[in-house]
Amino acid sequence: MLAKRTSKNQLTLPKAVVAAVGGAEYFEVATENGRIVLTPVRLGRADAVREKLEQMGIGEHDVAEAVAWARRR
Repeated sequence: MLAKRTSKNQLTLPKAVVAAVGGAEYFEVATENGRIVLTPVRLGRADAVREKLEQMGIGEHDVAEAVAWARRR
């Protein structure tokens, strides 16, 4: 099967390929020995929360402090 790269560096994956990996929406992209390797990634709720916390600049120390504060009440 072929997939053509567009002028905007986009690829359309063949239906059979996507079906074979369970219809994943996201893929980890890597190169190995001159090949492009796509690995299906399933984003879960925890990943979304971690990403949002990172965007907000909230780290492990902040969360630990919040938990300690909540437990004091």
